[in-house]
Amino acid sequence: QVQLVESGGGLVQPGGSLRLSCAASGSIFSPNAMGWYHQAPGKERELVAVIYYGGSTNYADSVKGRFTISRDNAKNTVYLQMNSLKPEDTAVYYCNYRDTRSVHWGQGAQVTVSS
Repeated sequence: QVQLVESGGGLVQPGGSLRLSCAASGSIFSPNAMGWYHQAPGKERELVAVIYYGGSTNYADSVKGRFTISRDNAKNTVYLQMNSLKPEDTAVYYCNYRDTRSVHWGQGAQVTVSS
């Protein structure tokens, strides 16, 4: 079993920045991928960004150039730096971990972009 603990959500004005963190613990296997998804009210959960164990990344088109995903393998932690935030980025952000054996989700962190 893998436990994911998220932190860093909150309220920010348009154009502002936030940084999300997600620490994984438990039965961590390599290679693995860690990422972030978001889900706005009434919409399906969508991929925001993913980073693989070797460091390669993939981003949703809507966040390219504004968000940066990174990871610290020694700490089993993934980060999402979100800059130039827009109201349409408002959603619950979920951390995701997957390896060849299982997939796990964090509890979710609310991000609200509003003036």
